[in-house]
Amino acid sequence: MMRYDVVILGAGAAGMMAAIEAGRRGRRVLVIDHAKAVGEKIRISGGGRCNFTNLDIRPDCFLSQNPRFALSALKRFTQWDFIARVDAAGIRWHEKTLGQLFCDGSAREILAMLQSQMKECGVTIWLETEIRHVGQAAPFRVETSRGAVEALAMIVATGGKSIPKMGATGLGYHIAESYGLPLTETRPALVPLTLAAQVLEPLQALSGTAVQGRANCGRQGFEEAILFTHRGLSGPAILQISSYWREGDSLRLDLARGEDLGEALRRLRQSEGRIALRTALARFLPEKLARHLEEISGLRGNLADQNNARIDQLAALVHSFEITPVGSEGYRTAEVTLGGVNTDALDARTMQAKSVPGLHFVGEVVDVTGWLGGYNLQWAWSSGWAAGQAV
Repeated sequence: MMRYDVVILGAGAAGMMAAIEAGRRGRRVLVIDHAKAVGEKIRISGGGRCNFTNLDIRPDCFLSQNPRFALSALKRFTQWDFIARVDAAGIRWHEKTLGQLFCDGSAREILAMLQSQMKECGVTIWLETEIRHVGQAAPFRVETSRGAVEALAMIVATGGKSIPKMGATGLGYHIAESYGLPLTETRPALVPLTLAAQVLEPLQALSGTAVQGRANCGRQGFEEAILFTHRGLSGPAILQISSYWREGDSLRLDLARGEDLGEALRRLRQSEGRIALRTALARFLPEKLARHLEEISGLRGNLADQNNARIDQLAALVHSFEITPVGSEGYRTAEVTLGGVNTDALDARTMQAKSVPGLHFVGEVVDVTGWLGGYNLQWAWSSGWAAGQAV
């Protein structure tokens, strides 16, 4: 029987951060993962450049049954703390947009930093190792394809169900349930949305067309790119709103964000009234989208043929384009999993299960889901740090 102070299940962002912090405190740490390499989701994040945090970390940027649960960890290990580590490692970075920070080079630089820090504090890593059974408490016993391990503390950092081709499973949820911890409903988040065939058919010509717009679902809205696809809708604004969308909800899309289209068309009518309506729209929108909107508006003729009421009607169509998705592309393409281990069962300072001393849950497996743009990685760093300080 191999014995450690801490066993960590999962070698992703949260698991590695927890390992580093526990190792720096002199704990004997073992990290177990079934993958061939650590941090596979880090490696592909941000298009390979790792959107490692965001400058604007606020509680309303996180979804949870208790959105304030994340505050303790996020305040104690902030985005500035992680940036300081990135700077100390000599990794150059830049702000892309909306506070999103990316490596100038590659996500592999972040991985190299984390691996170096784990090595420095003597963390043992078992990769390509199957977790076959987890049982008992204090000490915790983990049976693996390499043999059984016992540890005084166990940190579950197995992630969610998103991107199963990279090996994602619901293991962390099963472990939580086996210890009697409640779960909140899980579903794909930050995911493209799909449309019914009859809705999609007239939009097929728009596949690949993108606009800078705004997507609203109820009172929540996001301003970024909206992309029409062969299955439905994608782009950052759609990924963001997908976390708030529920089956049956309609989306309201502003396809010309930042432009008062009614006023712009009236001005254009004075100077170029003889141009076709679609040509006028194409001054502000992609041509394919302009053609589609002209067709569904029911308006015909040149711009000069449209009175103010018709122009306002057209502008309303563009600024409040309503569409009802039927579903999402699911965990296959979802960036994260919404829901997870109920935060009511966890201590916000230590990430420890209130009913099971020594058992901690961190990262995506917990019912804390951030917006697109580095928020989920910051939650991983912060929650992993909090658990690593407590074991």
